[in-house]
Amino acid sequence: MPLQLPHDWIAPDWPAHLRVRAFCTTRRGGVSAPPLDSLNLGQFVGDDPQAVAANWAAVQTVLDSEGGPVHTVRTLQVHGSRVVAAHSGTPAGLEADACTTAEPGVACVTMAADCLPVLLADCAGTRVAAAHAGWRGLAGGVLEAALQPFWPPAPVHQAPAAINSGAQVLAWIGPGIGPQAFEVGAEVREAFVAHDPAAAAHFTARPGGKFLADLPALARQRLRAAGVSAVYGNDSSPAWCTAGQPSRFFSHRRDSAVLGRSGRMAACIWLAA
Repeated sequence: MPLQLPHDWIAPDWPAHLRVRAFCTTRRGGVSAPPLDSLNLGQFVGDDPQAVAANWAAVQTVLDSEGGPVHTVRTLQVHGSRVVAAHSGTPAGLEADACTTAEPGVACVTMAADCLPVLLADCAGTRVAAAHAGWRGLAGGVLEAALQPFWPPAPVHQAPAAINSGAQVLAWIGPGIGPQAFEVGAEVREAFVAHDPAAAAHFTARPGGKFLADLPALARQRLRAAGVSAVYGNDSSPAWCTAGQPSRFFSHRRDSAVLGRSGRMAACIWLAA
């Protein structure tokens, strides 16, 4: 039975195993006052701590709605590539940009407000992961690192890429800043092209040496190169763009420029018992 979500929260449309549960919040459904209205889940953006706690309680209600309780693992995201192996005793606040678990009732959580939330699940329903993929983390290999626990160890005579099957893992990319709004410098393009020259196709030149970057397309490219052929969710269209949907999504780039701060959304994934 599909997970029942409130408001306009997003349920991944993907053929995940029945044990896999996942959703992504929007900015609706909380108690935070403007300009962080209403479901701000960020603890360090100048919001009333009691409002943030109430907002997380609303998320926890959904997590626990199928029998719970579900233990959430929220990390301190630093735009890196470290992955936490999460379990029921994992504390909040560990410095990492991805987490993974094979333990039922443990939710991997990633926060976002322009950076991409990327959820991963194996087809057997035995492992899930969540990654925070801004351009720095994406270029630094956060998705490849999050995928590593899904792959079986390679025999000494065989390269890992030779045994990785794209059918083993599903990926879902959530809302993030779209190619219509994400202007970057040449150094961002260079970071991706140095890794894979084909990444150049996802940058459009702008005046003054700037580029529009298609972050979701870059994520899809990295996933497929890592062996994941089944990629769902964000297709780079305007409907997924956080900067272009102010009534539905928080956007750090859009809101901070005008308001000085922005709220945060959360994507959660876990295994049902």
